[in-house]
Amino acid sequence: MTPVLPPPGVLCIDKPAGMTSHDVVASVRRLIGQKRVGHAGTLDPLATGVLLVCIGTATRISDYLQAGRKVYRTLMRLGAATTTYDAEGDTTHTAIVPDFRSDDILAALQPFTGEIEQVPPMYSAIKQGGVPLYKLARAGIEVERAARQVVIDDITLEAWQSPDITLRIRCSSGTYVRSLVHDIGLALGVYAHVRELRRLASGNWHVDNAVALATLQQNTEDWQHYLVPLSRISLGLPTITLTEVQVRAFAYGQAISLANELEANEYQVLGPDGRCLGIGRVSPQSALLAPSKVFIDPTMLSTF
Repeated sequence: MTPVLPPPGVLCIDKPAGMTSHDVVASVRRLIGQKRVGHAGTLDPLATGVLLVCIGTATRISDYLQAGRKVYRTLMRLGAATTTYDAEGDTTHTAIVPDFRSDDILAALQPFTGEIEQVPPMYSAIKQGGVPLYKLARAGIEVERAARQVVIDDITLEAWQSPDITLRIRCSSGTYVRSLVHDIGLALGVYAHVRELRRLASGNWHVDNAVALATLQQNTEDWQHYLVPLSRISLGLPTITLTEVQVRAFAYGQAISLANELEANEYQVLGPDGRCLGIGRVSPQSALLAPSKVFIDPTMLSTF
């Protein structure tokens, strides 16, 4: 008998400290008995908070999920730099921390808002020559890293009690908070590293609505209660709603002729009841909506 697979969807998990994102994925695989599980947006082992775990065909939307704006709260320790830019690394430099005023810190933060260029840390999963940087770092090899453009929407100073600063950061996907903290420490004339990091939000997903991994493990029979079905997930794309006839064509991978011209190139495609059917791309030359990713099984059309 063919095993019944769980429905596709996303678990918004509050990742505990001390686990890699892959550790969490492996735990969910064991919990639900399915191999097709992935995550959208990596968190360092030290970090906690929102980790989106995709199940089944929902793994096909991970790129869309991780593209959303991120919100973090971090505790940065002044006076020491580390190899990893966080508390898990070895100390490389130290400095005496002056008695900064809050205004001094705010002035140092100001240049780090807006579009900035950021050099990723050596301890990161970015590949150079096909090798992850963290593997090179563990081998004692440091290489030049190209700066990347990221956007820091805002940085809020939440607390300052020497030698620790608590910041709330809203930023674009791809931002390394560890690099940001390291650079802010240099701007203040002292060194700094991340002591604590918590992802409060990723796109429309918030930690207040996340489930602790321990809760899932203790409720193995009810884990689907926490699953957000793929059909109900917003991908942050403009939407287009199809008629019942068009739904059938889309489900079978057929391009759909559009009555009106559409401005965007990519759309989240919805059925008449608002359920997400997949993603479609528009060809300006032909005015056709071509299926790019189809999430509906044609044999299940009777449920629409």
